Amino acid sequence: MPELPEVETVRQGLIQGLQGKTIRDVLIRREGLRFPFPDDLPTVAGTTVLDIRRRAKYLLIDLDDGRVLLSHLGMSGRYTLFSSEEADAVAVPLLQTVNGGVPVSAFGSQTGYDGKHDHLEFVFTDGTRAVYTDPRRFGVIDLFPRIEEPVHALLERLGPEPFEQWSAKDLAARLQHRKTAIKIALLNQHIVVGVGNIYACEALHRSGLSPRREARTLVRKNGTPTKRLEQLVNEVKQVLDEAIAAGGSTLNDFASVDGTLGYFAHRFTVYGREDEPCLKDGCGGTVERITQSNRSTFLCPRCQR
Repeated sequence: MPELPEVETVRQGLIQGLQGKTIRDVLIRREGLRFPFPDDLPTVAGTTVLDIRRRAKYLLIDLDDGRVLLSHLGMSGRYTLFSSEEADAVAVPLLQTVNGGVPVSAFGSQTGYDGKHDHLEFVFTDGTRAVYTDPRRFGVIDLFPRIEEPVHALLERLGPEPFEQWSAKDLAARLQHRKTAIKIALLNQHIVVGVGNIYACEALHRSGLSPRREARTLVRKNGTPTKRLEQLVNEVKQVLDEAIAAGGSTLNDFASVDGTLGYFAHRFTVYGREDEPCLKDGCGGTVERITQSNRSTFLCPRCQR
């Protein structure tokens, strides 16, 4: 599943390719994804993209008529951008075609799956096309007035973003009485948004904290954060910043070719490294995999306490 750094990479690619452009048409090839598409989705035709923001793992596309187009990539969703020249180079008609009764797009060779999972396509007045592909269809598309954003059902209860303004003091206030494991707490979107399974494992390993440790043990009795919680907050910020930078290295490929995301895999120190040696200097431990809330957790039991 795309995590916050991957979604941020998508946002950067979309804003680079779409900001200031006007939507000419919307091609809809199924009734919806996780939820039905909004009935008024076709009415975005004629609007201009003012900005593209990110809240947690949600993309928020601001339109010039005061509405917001919300998009969540789910487990397998992605956008692919095609310039007018690339669209013109497609040999088959650009409007939807039918293969065995299944509506498909003309861009299947670039987006994959023979175009059968290109469920949504935004056509812009300059010829640019943004194709949304989602084989598992766990993504979400919604459309609402921006004034309703603070009370939107998917957004109103989200915790803080794990960047500049987020502090160990903020996290301590949310963890003070929680007996849950710290790794599970980091995945709770009401506590902090977007950390995700991969980066929670990485930050905990860097901090030397066991993912099984009770969250409340990282908070003093007076409610202030311990030094170890302060370190964890710093490591979460650092690992996400590094991952965003790594994802950004594929920005041009995403924006102009095939939407491939640049995961942070080449820098993983613990995630996915079961039975391999711990990479911390002088540790000598071996990475193990355990299961927490049906998610894989990777840790070094020697240096994480």
